[in-house]
Order: sequence, then structure tokens, then C-alpha cells
Amino acid sequence: MEIVQLVPDDWAMFRALRMTALSEAPYAFSSTLEGEQQLGEGAWRAKLATRTQFVAREVGGSPLGTAGAFREGDVIELISMWVEPRARGRGVGAALVDRIVDHARAVGCRTVYLHVAEDNAIAGRLYTRCGFTRTGVVEPIRPGEPRLETTMVRVL
Repeated sequence: MEIVQLVPDDWAMFRALRMTALSEAPYAFSSTLEGEQQLGEGAWRAKLATRTQFVAREVGGSPLGTAGAFREGDVIELISMWVEPRARGRGVGAALVDRIVDHARAVGCRTVYLHVAEDNAIAGRLYTRCGFTRTGVVEPIRPGEPRLETTMVRVL
């Protein structure tokens, strides 16, 4: 497995991967498939220009998962985390989280936080194994949605 960083010219691959993630696991994201299907090339390029997005893939092969890092001052938010169902349980998620943490350190950030759906116990356990703790902050996953997400943090 290799983990590569995407650039704005990779927008079509990122869009395809994101559509797959939103189709397969809509419960895991605050974004919706319908909303992101409306975005054009410029919006996808802008996403990759304003965040750091990584893709784990088989060496020279197909994507296994993705995770992004959005910098807010001296803090990194881990976003858009998803692992292909066939790759789950093989360390892909942990490798992506580690890559985000390494990126945070490399750019001088000492805190990484994320939001995880309260009913996504598998992801919650992954983040706990990777050193994240719950902050106690719980809020709706999106406005008007009864489902909740919790904030987790890891101080580096």
C-alpha cells in the first residue's frame, strides 16, 4: 500500500472516490451525495487547493481509502475519511490517520481534531486506537438532522 497526496489536477479521481464514499456510507458524512453531485470541476479543484487530501492505494493500483486535512491556524481537522469496504480491517484507516498526524506535525500543528457520527462505532474505535479522545462536544451531524456527531481530539 502507498499513500499519495492529491493535487488540484487529481480532481476527477477525488470526485469519483468521494461519490463512492457518499454512496456507500452516507451515514458517515455531513455532506450529502446529492449536494456534492452538483459540484463542477472548479469546485473540486478548489477543494484540493484548500486542503491536503491523501489517498491510500494498492501500489500502482486502485484506491483503498482517503482522508483529508483542513488547516485552521495551528490546528488540523481530519476530514473526508473513508475506507473501501474490501480494505477495512487491513490497517488502511490507521495508516491514513497516521499520515494526517504526520502532516500536522510537518506543518507545525500540535492538535488534530475530527467529528465522527455517534452511531459509527467502528470509526470511533479506530480513532480511539489512534490516540484520539472524545471532547464531550456533541452536535447534529448537519442542520435539522436528528443524528449526532461527536468531536474527538489528539494533542501531538
